[in-house]
Amino acid sequence: MRRRISWLVVATTSTVVVSFVIPLCLLVRTLAEDRAMATADQEAHNVAILVAGDPSQLRTFLAGVNRRGAATTDVLTSNGRELGPGPPMATDPDVHRARTGREAFTVVDSRGGRVLLPVVLPDGTVVVRSTVTPDQLRQGVTRAWVGIIGLGVVLLALALVLASRLGRRISEPLREVAGTAHRLREGELSARADVRGTEETQELARALNGLAERTGELLASERAAVGDLSHRLRTPVTALRLDAEAVTDPGLAQRLGEHITVLQRTVDAIVREARRPVRTDLAPSCDATATVIRRVEFWRALAEDQGRTVVERLPDRALPVPLAAEDLANLVDVIVDNVFAHTPEGTMMRIDLHPGEGGSEVVLVVADAGPGITEGARQERPGSTGLGLDIARRTAAACGGRLRIGTAPEGGAAVEVTLPAAGD
Repeated sequence: MRRRISWLVVATTSTVVVSFVIPLCLLVRTLAEDRAMATADQEAHNVAILVAGDPSQLRTFLAGVNRRGAATTDVLTSNGRELGPGPPMATDPDVHRARTGREAFTVVDSRGGRVLLPVVLPDGTVVVRSTVTPDQLRQGVTRAWVGIIGLGVVLLALALVLASRLGRRISEPLREVAGTAHRLREGELSARADVRGTEETQELARALNGLAERTGELLASERAAVGDLSHRLRTPVTALRLDAEAVTDPGLAQRLGEHITVLQRTVDAIVREARRPVRTDLAPSCDATATVIRRVEFWRALAEDQGRTVVERLPDRALPVPLAAEDLANLVDVIVDNVFAHTPEGTMMRIDLHPGEGGSEVVLVVADAGPGITEGARQERPGSTGLGLDIARRTAAACGGRLRIGTAPEGGAAVEVTLPAAGD
């Protein structure tokens, strides 16, 4: 916008300046010609007065007039004598015209300017010719043109400076509002725009600030609702578990226990998914290496209790990803918990984290040696709802990643999560 305003002002100013400069330059040239011709006319009239009054002093007076250098004046007497340093007059058609027409006139052409003044005497007509050269006709024109064009350039430069400042006053508040909007988009809900600039920009800033406040209120309300949701859901599930334990039929008690376990996992997954968007107000980013190492250490104790072998292949450097540390931790927990829930105790598990090809991705693989699972047959594992892997898939997709389910070399399931690498 700032550049467009500057170009608009420069175009408008240049049009106005050119509209005045060109006529002014032509006027200066015309004034210079008129001044030179007026000088020549004055010299011709001075000589004509002397011709009519006292011809005996004509030669001396003519020499003095020509020494001044304002114009070159010549005289053609009635008897054909030529006085003056100019070109021959007898063969000049303009002189012939003045002598026969007996009217004064001026001529301006490529040879310069000439004033021809006939003086009628009793013994004939005397013609006075006063001549100015082309340089005398244009005397001072170049200097005046340079001054006029220079003034026009100065005006254009001044207009450009003023346009730049005006554009800055308009664009900077807009840029600040846009910056605030980007900060809000990245999750910095405390960002607020300064209400300044034009009336439209102030209204935009107030609207954006109101939107940010309303968003904060909605998120606070959502946090409160999600916090209450976990308690409201877990309480009846606990009551169901207690009632199931009181059932005397062993087979029915086992089936109820399995269903309640699935329900408990589903409730936990729903609560985690509901809390996910409001966990942080800042732009999500974390070190995948450090997060995966922490979750592996968390699950190691349970793996040892169940006699599971955990094979780790983790890098010795940071791998930043555009995902909040808590979101990535929950993603790892969902996939690892899927292994513990659906494979027999003692089943080997492998956790592999490495950079993708070209370093633009980070790949996490959790594989096991269990019965396996495919993309289209998740119900093959008893008690599986598939909800956990769906949540993991959505978590990965939220930052531009993807989740793929396949078969591991160990014979069981392999869940591969590919996340985009974040800047350092």
